[in-house]
Amino acid sequence: MYATDRGIEELEVRRGEQEVTLAWLADRLRVFVDLNPEFEVPVERLATWLARDDEDADE
Repeated sequence: MYATDRGIEELEVRRGEQEVTLAWLADRLRVFVDLNPEFEVPVERLATWLARDDEDADE
């Protein structure tokens, strides 16, 4: 497991049974960037990738 996977693992363990909306996720990402502006670019890249992920499935 990569060191960066630890947060993903924690997310899955703590909230894996919950259902969330994309609006909730977008709000949480905005709050995170507001608190950690140095992560704005990676968060924007992740959001863009998530938004477009299904477009690539047809290729």
